[in-house]
Amino acid sequence: MLVHAATEPGMPINETSPLAPRWAYPQSKLETESVIAHAHGAIPYVLLRIAGVYTGAVQPPTLAHQISWIYERQLKGRVFPGETSHGQSFVHIDDLVDAVVRTIDRRDGLPPDLKLLLGEPTTVSYAALQNRLGTLIHGEQWETETVPKSLVKLGARLQGKLEAVVPDAIDRGEKPFVKPFMVELADDHYELDISRAQELLGWAPRHALREELPAIVAALKADPLAWYRANRIPAPEWLETITEHPAAAHALLEKYERSVRLQHSQNLWAHFLNLGLGLWLIASPSILGYPDWPMTLSDLASGVLVLLFSLLSLSRHMAWARFANATVGLWLLCAPLVFWAPTAAGYLNGTLVGALVIGFSVLVRPMPSVGVAARTTGPDIPPGWRYSPSSWTQRVPIIALAFVGLYISRYLAAYQLGHTDAAWDPFFGDGTERIITSEVSKAWPVPDAGLGALTYMLEILTGIIGGRTRWRTMPWLVVLFGVMIIPLGAVSLFFIIIQPIVIGTWCSLCLIAAAAMLLQIPYSVDELVASGQFLLDRRRRGKSVLLAFLRGDTMEGGKRTPPDDFERPAMAVVKDMLGGGVNVPWTLAASAALGIGLMCSRLIFGTDGAQADSDHLLGALIVTVSITAMAEAARPARFINVLLAVALMFAPFMFDGGSGMADLAGVAAGILLVALSVPRGRIDNPYGGWSKYLV
Repeated sequence: MLVHAATEPGMPINETSPLAPRWAYPQSKLETESVIAHAHGAIPYVLLRIAGVYTGAVQPPTLAHQISWIYERQLKGRVFPGETSHGQSFVHIDDLVDAVVRTIDRRDGLPPDLKLLLGEPTTVSYAALQNRLGTLIHGEQWETETVPKSLVKLGARLQGKLEAVVPDAIDRGEKPFVKPFMVELADDHYELDISRAQELLGWAPRHALREELPAIVAALKADPLAWYRANRIPAPEWLETITEHPAAAHALLEKYERSVRLQHSQNLWAHFLNLGLGLWLIASPSILGYPDWPMTLSDLASGVLVLLFSLLSLSRHMAWARFANATVGLWLLCAPLVFWAPTAAGYLNGTLVGALVIGFSVLVRPMPSVGVAARTTGPDIPPGWRYSPSSWTQRVPIIALAFVGLYISRYLAAYQLGHTDAAWDPFFGDGTERIITSEVSKAWPVPDAGLGALTYMLEILTGIIGGRTRWRTMPWLVVLFGVMIIPLGAVSLFFIIIQPIVIGTWCSLCLIAAAAMLLQIPYSVDELVASGQFLLDRRRRGKSVLLAFLRGDTMEGGKRTPPDDFERPAMAVVKDMLGGGVNVPWTLAASAALGIGLMCSRLIFGTDGAQADSDHLLGALIVTVSITAMAEAARPARFINVLLAVALMFAPFMFDGGSGMADLAGVAAGILLVALSVPRGRIDNPYGGWSKYLV
């Protein structure tokens, strides 16, 4: 069939229609026909020009992918780069076999060089096929949008280029089906005149694709995984996850869709608010009187992008636009630092609007990155645990502490940007100003206090995203949250350590901000442990760890719980917030106090030089380890203090600057720290397989 030139609806092709194959496959068919015509000699031959062959289980690649895109509700199933009133003819395998048998049976009465078109005389248009499939699969009319060919070609080329670098765990090892050349063929229409086959063979199709589609879709719904395998299409990861219950696959997909549709409709307000923020960004440079062009151009361009992505986000099929909008919001947080915003209003506007754009884009449900199985199945509480490490009561302390750090960092950044004339310090005079204008701070290309404020803001936002199952539905977010708290907490600690050693003074506000960052660590450990257990479980079961990390998954065991209850007595809620997975054994409290004392050895014992620096460094590390070990899931970390204690005992013999009393106190503190590090302290909660490591 494809050796003929395409036609228009209402103008069927017959055997005498022009030949014009448009790509390699039909060209090879025509070349084969030419060889037969020139080399058959006295042997009569029949050339069968066949439409797309389908069965109840296996369809031509174009139709099979079309069905899978609609079944999975992919964006590719919503767009088409051609005329949707055009279509292609098909023929059922049984009708094709019947035609071949009739050809053989009647060979003696057929012309010696016969060409026959075989296919169903009625061609279903692409739009009609889309609607029929949407109705059969999902019980709804399926809207299909026509998109420019140039855009689809670009997307196809990008997919082809990225296929080599995208891990098989993400694309399931599937090469992109849509190739750039196929986009030009999208308008082709094939409608067949089969009167010659009817006349010479007495043949007519007994099947019609439109009537066969219910059986095809029924086979897909009955055993989706088998259908995907039969059509050689990699199945989505959630189908493989629930292979034990194939009949439930379609029900889960429909449950997922209902949930996404409902949550999207309930949260449209957020995208409308982002539209307003986009308009505000466009107007704000003139309203707030920006004195320079960089910030003005940044806000104007960002405003246009926020408007565009917010409009796209109104469609639940454009989930990618929400992440794009969040990216613009991230730039808005960074822009005042990059351009050293000359006015406080510009700094406030960029960071506040940026945070709101991110919040209204990705903090509202549904989260577009969560997979089908992750959203519809699985526990809230990890197996072997008694509580969810992702509950609100677990996250509120972290968010509250991040706000403390945010306010302090914003205040310090205002001084660095020149928005205020002085930086207040209640204990160390001009210590704060000296610290944040030191060579260490100036080594950064942007205000380092502003970077701290940016980090705290992102902590707050990532702390809010997701529900009590995010330890398994969004492991990537949990890891990102942990990275901002734990490693960046270590960076904050580093700056506290170098203040008296390198700069020679302290910063009171910096100490408070560092303490707020440090106290977040024990409250974040248990969620990281739960996500680690989840990913390890997926690996043991032969699942893709990368896909589970990016899209989440279900998990066997555990249990579901009611939503977080804030209607309980206030003290009960506060107790859960402060005590969930964290407690303070007296041994760790004493170790932390010992570390604070070492940091103050200059004041207590009058030490100086290398000995004072050593005490300060070891004291800061001891405080950090002790507070981290207050998390029940991180209790073995206390043994790090033993190593620090050994260093503390040897320090008086290695460094000068301490008195005899100070040296004695250092050795005694080391011995005491070893003794304090041995008792484990109470652990109130089980942590599944992790509990055996909590020695």
